Amino acid sequence: MNGAATRVADATGNWVDTRAPQWSRPYLRLSRLDRPIGSWLLLLPCWWSAALAARMAHSIGQLPLVLALFFVGAFAMRGAGCTWNDITDRDLDAKVERTRSRPIPAGQVSVRQAFAFLVAQALIGLAVLLQFNRFAVLTGIASLAIVVVYPFMKRITWWPQIVLGLAFSWGALMGFAVTLGRLDAAALALYAGSIAWVVGYDTIYAHQDAEDDALIGVKSTARLFGARTKPALTVCYALAAVLIGVALGLAGAGLPAWIGLAAFTAHLVWQIGRLEIGDAALCLRIFKSSRDAGLLLFAGLLADAVMATV
Repeated sequence: MNGAATRVADATGNWVDTRAPQWSRPYLRLSRLDRPIGSWLLLLPCWWSAALAARMAHSIGQLPLVLALFFVGAFAMRGAGCTWNDITDRDLDAKVERTRSRPIPAGQVSVRQAFAFLVAQALIGLAVLLQFNRFAVLTGIASLAIVVVYPFMKRITWWPQIVLGLAFSWGALMGFAVTLGRLDAAALALYAGSIAWVVGYDTIYAHQDAEDDALIGVKSTARLFGARTKPALTVCYALAAVLIGVALGLAGAGLPAWIGLAAFTAHLVWQIGRLEIGDAALCLRIFKSSRDAGLLLFAGLLADAVMATV
């Protein structure tokens, strides 16, 4: 099998393509380890909530371990979710230029092999989840219903990004469940703010496929908003900033957290100003920069948690 010929169209030149053993490459691509940005975007709400909950608990003793476990769990479960998405979308992926080279439509792995790999990744996620308290375990398991239905949403609603937001923002609840053993108003506000953020950045991402999606009948907020994307993003990102601010206020956050939120918001404003929806490569770069926005907020929350305990 020729490595260059089997690369995924928008993920060339990475370590999977150049260094991973040949036999492992289709599986690493199924789990998107050649494109880890999605894992980071799944992880960041987990880290936000862990830091904010530690601040509320006035204790950071367990925070390093919680952050590390969330890191492993996010990468494993994002891999499992992407593998499930590729199984359910294999026929659609074959019709889209950017996705037809994915392992299943390209014939690199069978559906049966992909499903076995999905189970293996899910078991890693479960092993991480079982390190936490019972309430956190049940909270984590509850997210699976959203993950299962998400791939089908683009077929029936113009708003699949909201369902993605429900799934990708679940970590905003997990830090509170793990650290405090409960979900209070601050957790729910952080969750809602993260959902608005996800709708925004995934709309940018979806503009890469808008033309192909129109041809095959796939729905998205990118197609729904069209030329009105920038005003729509302004609403989404404003909601994200306000709701996350509500979470900080409810949690009694200090100045470093608010500075982090200001930097996060400034980055979102920059994204809107820079965006050109007809430039697919630019859309991808701006989408990937969402990790930087999330890390700015996390840095502020982490600094606040540390300063609140010294």
